[in-house]
Amino acid sequence: MTLLTQILFLISIPLFLPASGSHDANRLPVPLGGNAWVSNASDRSTRITNDGLTGWTQSETVISTYIRFARAGTLKLSATLRVPEGESEIRASLLGKSVEFSASGNAEKEYYLGEWKITKPGYVKIDMQGVTQTGGSFGQLRELGISGEAVDEKTVFVRNNEGNYFYWGRRGPSVHLKYTAPETVDSEWFYNEITVPEGSDVLGSYFMANGFAEGYFGIQVNSPTERRVLFSVWSPFKTDNPKEIPDDQKILLEKKGEGVTTNDFGNEGSGGQSYLRYPWKAGRTYRFLLRARPTEANYTTYTAYFSDAQDANWQLIASFRRPKTTTYLKSPHSFLENFIPNTGNLARQVAFGNQWIRSKEGVWHELVGARFTGDATARNGFRQDYAGGLLPNNQFFLKNCGFFDDSVPLNTELTRKPLKKTPVIDFSQLP
Repeated sequence: MTLLTQILFLISIPLFLPASGSHDANRLPVPLGGNAWVSNASDRSTRITNDGLTGWTQSETVISTYIRFARAGTLKLSATLRVPEGESEIRASLLGKSVEFSASGNAEKEYYLGEWKITKPGYVKIDMQGVTQTGGSFGQLRELGISGEAVDEKTVFVRNNEGNYFYWGRRGPSVHLKYTAPETVDSEWFYNEITVPEGSDVLGSYFMANGFAEGYFGIQVNSPTERRVLFSVWSPFKTDNPKEIPDDQKILLEKKGEGVTTNDFGNEGSGGQSYLRYPWKAGRTYRFLLRARPTEANYTTYTAYFSDAQDANWQLIASFRRPKTTTYLKSPHSFLENFIPNTGNLARQVAFGNQWIRSKEGVWHELVGARFTGDATARNGFRQDYAGGLLPNNQFFLKNCGFFDDSVPLNTELTRKPLKKTPVIDFSQLP
């Protein structure tokens, strides 16, 4: 073979060289099941499952996988997929550089895509898009492979589905503010105000204003056309199936407001639920008022009221009686969560202002301290796109999802300046 023939032969080697010859020993598999999202797909069969991407038939569809690198350096990338019919041309894009490769064969193969330079720590989005295909689909993409100098034990993504973490990882981290309340005060009332910034009212968001040891109260984005004010109280009987709750431990409805729906709920504990379909708007401030009062022997009644901050009147959401409970309000807190995995790649934020508790004797106490915490997805390091802190207007804030880089350490203690704006409420006029 002449030298020219050898050169031409080397040039003709396809881009999809087997990864085994192109990766470092630190190669990590990144499963799409817990780390990828689909966009621009009009075909509903195109989706991410625990086994990866299925129904990939359209060239407009973009599959985005997110990985956080803790250090700069070279990144080597591969893709593992199979193409049941024909041949597919696929484009991979990240950090301003795109490459295309050909894939074929019903047997799963790993295709080496090349090297990229990671210039700083942070999240990187890897987009995959079909270019052309001769079969019925572009293929079934299961995972990406990463290695190189930028990859180490601190590289962040959901690594396996143990404990159903593909689901929780795609939902994203939930974050909380645990307010510091006087331990010697029996808190009968809890007041809070929240504002969702414009653009942060993402589908699947729950902006929870008034949380307590036995339940929660806030606003949700339930669909493109429906929003709710939600108030729930857990049963003292521990189960995810409300049908298992004994009669003497069921949450009892005492009263509800006009237009409010009440029912049982399950899957995340069980109990009594109430919600009002209400077209709340981003950019507006809303007020939340919650009462806990021990009533008859071994029962506590919880009552929730809601109001637009520009409206002096309060609307009753519901009042529930919880058995085997004799307490005032404990553990006042707020949280932000996403409950729809398909929107876990979109950032959302909420501001909380002017928190107060009112004792059973009628004395108001302003809550100016809070601890920023996160759920297991955050604590286990599967996602690091979470933050909490103080805004310039002296409000607390929470932020999650969207794969932003400016995260805040969990368990950060926060203190805002007192506003000294005691809530003005005529309790005798509450419905």
